[in-house]
Amino acid sequence: MAIVNEYREHIQNLLAEHAKLVWDKRIQAQTIFDTERDNYQLVYVGWRNSKQVYGTVLHLDIIDGKIWIQQDGTEIGIANKLLELGVPKQNIVLGFDPPKFRHYTDFAVR
Repeated sequence: MAIVNEYREHIQNLLAEHAKLVWDKRIQAQTIFDTERDNYQLVYVGWRNSKQVYGTVLHLDIIDGKIWIQQDGTEIGIANKLLELGVPKQNIVLGFDPPKFRHYTDFAVR
């Protein structure tokens, strides 16, 4: 349980950090932390001219003690940030990759 609490803290800190990087004042970065179900998202919401801006930039879940990256719209890659924080590759699942291709990476398959 201690490791899951550590993962929750890492994820929340990383999403909050990325939320500060919004360069356009018309766009709001919203962090969504559901610690009860271990679902975490960073969403952009706003308007640029007459076009709505809306989308999930980052979506991470904790499932069975592993961090599942469901969506990663960052340049650096949130998995790299997690590795820097000491999360082992075998506890990170690249959920955006098709299951049949996950074994080609050094990350967890599930």
